[in-house]
Amino acid sequence: MTFDPNRIADPKFFADHRLAAHSDHRWFADQAEAAAGESSFEQCLNGVWKFHYAPNQALRPVGFEAPGFDCSGWDDIPVPSHLQLQGYGRPQYANVQYPWDGWEEIWPGQVPQRFNPVGSYVRRFTLDHPLAHGERLSVSFQGAESAVAVWLNGRYVGYAGDSFTPSEFDLTDALVEGENRLAAQVFTWTAGSWLEDQDFYRFSGIFRDVVLYRRPRVHVEDVAVTTAVSDDLAEATVRVRYGLVGDGSVSATLDGVGLTAEVDGGLALRLTSPRLWSPEDPQLYDLVIEVRDEQGRLTEYIPQRVGVRRFGIEDGVLKLNGQRVVFKGVNRHEFGLNGRVMTPERTEADLRLMKAAGINAVRTSHYPNNSYFYELCDQYGLYVIDEMNLESHGLWDALLRGRITADQVVPGDRPEWLPVLLDRARSMVERDKNHPSIVIWSCGNESFGGADLLAVADWFRQVDTRPVHYEGVVWDPRYPQTTDVVSHMYTAAADVEEYLRTHRDKPFIMCEYAHAMGNSFGAVDRYLDLAYRDPLFQGGFIWDFADQAIPLVDRHGQEYFGYGGDCGEAPTDYDFSANGILFADHTPKPFLQELRHLYQGFRITIGREAIELENRLLFTDSSVYECVVTLARESEVLEEQVVETAVVPGATGTYRLPFALPQTPGEVTVDVSLRLRAATAWAPAGHEVAFEQAVFPVAGASVRRSGAAAAELVDGIHNIGVRGPGFSALFSRLHGGLVSYRYGGAPDGGRELLRGIPQPNFWHAPTSNERGWGMPAIDGPWLLASRYATSVTDGFPVAERDGDAVVVRYRYRFPTTPGGECDLAYRVDGDGRVEVTLTLRPQTSLSDPPEFGLLLATDADLHHLRWYGEGPEECYLDRRGGARLGVYEGDVWSQLTPYVRPQEAGNHTGVRWASVTDDSGAGLRFDSPDPMEFSALPWTPFEVENALHPVDLPPIQRTVLRPALMRRGVGGDQSWGARTHPEYLLPAGEELVFRFGFRGIR
Repeated sequence: MTFDPNRIADPKFFADHRLAAHSDHRWFADQAEAAAGESSFEQCLNGVWKFHYAPNQALRPVGFEAPGFDCSGWDDIPVPSHLQLQGYGRPQYANVQYPWDGWEEIWPGQVPQRFNPVGSYVRRFTLDHPLAHGERLSVSFQGAESAVAVWLNGRYVGYAGDSFTPSEFDLTDALVEGENRLAAQVFTWTAGSWLEDQDFYRFSGIFRDVVLYRRPRVHVEDVAVTTAVSDDLAEATVRVRYGLVGDGSVSATLDGVGLTAEVDGGLALRLTSPRLWSPEDPQLYDLVIEVRDEQGRLTEYIPQRVGVRRFGIEDGVLKLNGQRVVFKGVNRHEFGLNGRVMTPERTEADLRLMKAAGINAVRTSHYPNNSYFYELCDQYGLYVIDEMNLESHGLWDALLRGRITADQVVPGDRPEWLPVLLDRARSMVERDKNHPSIVIWSCGNESFGGADLLAVADWFRQVDTRPVHYEGVVWDPRYPQTTDVVSHMYTAAADVEEYLRTHRDKPFIMCEYAHAMGNSFGAVDRYLDLAYRDPLFQGGFIWDFADQAIPLVDRHGQEYFGYGGDCGEAPTDYDFSANGILFADHTPKPFLQELRHLYQGFRITIGREAIELENRLLFTDSSVYECVVTLARESEVLEEQVVETAVVPGATGTYRLPFALPQTPGEVTVDVSLRLRAATAWAPAGHEVAFEQAVFPVAGASVRRSGAAAAELVDGIHNIGVRGPGFSALFSRLHGGLVSYRYGGAPDGGRELLRGIPQPNFWHAPTSNERGWGMPAIDGPWLLASRYATSVTDGFPVAERDGDAVVVRYRYRFPTTPGGECDLAYRVDGDGRVEVTLTLRPQTSLSDPPEFGLLLATDADLHHLRWYGEGPEECYLDRRGGARLGVYEGDVWSQLTPYVRPQEAGNHTGVRWASVTDDSGAGLRFDSPDPMEFSALPWTPFEVENALHPVDLPPIQRTVLRPALMRRGVGGDQSWGARTHPEYLLPAGEELVFRFGFRGIR
């Protein structure tokens, strides 16, 4: 038996002497081992291996598998790891493009020849427990990308070509006493790579655990646990099927109660009043299977957690235990700081964060994950769509571009590709079938459609009862029966609603929505609203969980997160790799604030006298949570009370406010917060699971400022001066603006607080979404207007008295076609307060401006930001539902959210007042008669736009303040053409007026 590397291009060559897929159960020698979690039947081979890198097949070491081959001079490499993150080749990110596209002209049935790295690995081992009579030994490569060939002591033992499910081989016949030599060759691109065109970094190597498994003479190779729950949920039957190797017997208990043998050889137990598994109560029963030989001696002790639940399509909708489900989900690549080399600890931290944020579902985009991911989802309570390792997006795109015909799409209707698809489906299902968290099987992603995928879906239904998902039938509707649910990507909520007016035959989900690239996640509330209006729309899965970005160091020694192209790779799709609700280090982005609010299990409405609480959970009464109601004024708590609630799932309850609203003029806030009464596995006691806030204005006379002397007007030749006790302002006739504002009481007027002439501003650094629809080109005139508007000198500036104040007016004309103009008026009081009025008059054919406000630069020492507005995280008009009105503080130097590519960020909506001060508390205070938007950053929008990474931003020299009437909402339906919804845009071609004030403070 030999290995022929020339066969790796053949789509029918995907498994050679690989063991059949089986359940991911573990087996132990006895109960004590199981309790400790350490099995004497397992031996992990993770660690340092000897390694050789070859850039292509022709240069791979021939004969390296031989016992006498000297590899002592080879490199050392850690296993698991990716070659490209260990200094071999280069990391490459690509979305739709195949990584070899343009370098070699190849098609399915061929693999790259010039550059197709091969990693050769060698590891020596001695068994911790030598094989007893009748025992067998296997080695399992849990993940090897994209294919692995294996030898033991020079003898070829097998080959497998699925990157994301275990490749397991029997080593018994090649084993020798004492030290053994295991050799493996991992090929970067094989025939299977045409099916692995996922939107991710293209890595290779052994990236998951390598484990030796010792099988006793009497062994359970496979376990299949199913549960059947009665219609009234009063009873459930747990059935266990097993594959026994050798002569012996099997018995089992469930929570200590014995299962009885059935006629067909399985075991079963009927439960009365079962405690059913759900994300709200992920109850797991303890199944114990004992395997004995002919003499009755225990050979294996198998613990298996069992979730009893009923999931499927009932009454036309997806239901769990009889209740309609809404997926509040997220797509998740297995990706962290070490690429797809994950750990149980990192995975568990991810799931804890999901639960704490209200996420209840995960789609394993677009390949099966590590087994421990599913175990943790069982334990923490998350729905899972388990997705097969399939995406051939590049070939589908070739069809769309007219490069191939429909009959050339892979897999399509091509019979030579069906066996590998069925094998991948089988490998996933057999391993993962016992996990209650898995509620849907998915045929893969973005691979068009065809008879092959229909055959895969039919196979899923043949072997299991879970519904089947596939989105691609939207694009190839010949076989709509492929999927049991209608699934779309990035369809606008309004279009989903319109579709459902006439299509009522299947449940509808968004397998991908809310493309979270850069500063995004706007107007997502529309989808959640629809999910509770139309029972057929059952939620969706955000794209996606965490940025795919890798730690890099620039030429100056500065660390940063790199994206596509930063490692010199091509082809690439640049920062399209960074679409997460978390940063690459798995810390939350600001819009997790919005997600938590949208995904919470209660809808709360607050009135002046009462609270209305709608319980959207399926099985949990609101009384489980402490309901805290808080009355505050500018974040000062006036009163706080606990209200006892008892709203059953699906119902709405009304409770009186526990206090009366005050009558003092101004505004107060009422916050309702539902909190955990006791700690859970994913959050401490007191963790907030739902909240709402209402703002109540109280009418009355506004507080008048104390009187001040009239401002002094100094009408100079080139400048207009305005001064008063403790301040001075200087307006230039030559340079077209306010050139000085001093405050502090010194003879020269005090400390200079300006670092440049304030200018009307209509521009912000384009967001990723805006770049996707061509904003820089379409809105370019507003960039010119912001940077190069000229001050009109014919009749301007104008200085005049207005009572005790002085008003100075400028007019700016835009150097654009079509054009426009903006008036800027400063009204200076005798106490140093400057009221600013901007009046924009664009020509009607100009596009809507990205923003409308003033850009004012001050000293970088003024870096302490404090504001009374919405927060605490950055927020925008279409992403402010999770924000709360209050008084917040931050450091200007950290206000620019570190998206992998710098862009508009750090905004705050609903701002009543804001201040920036130095360490002594001196600085500037801003206010507005109507809530404004406010940004305080260390850089101008133009500097931010020019930087490709945060480390590329220039040294901090100023604090740049941008009070604004409004900034364009961030959008987020998708990032390659979808615009911000109209109601979150400034009107185009209309006169706009913005008024605010500022003054020095000390």
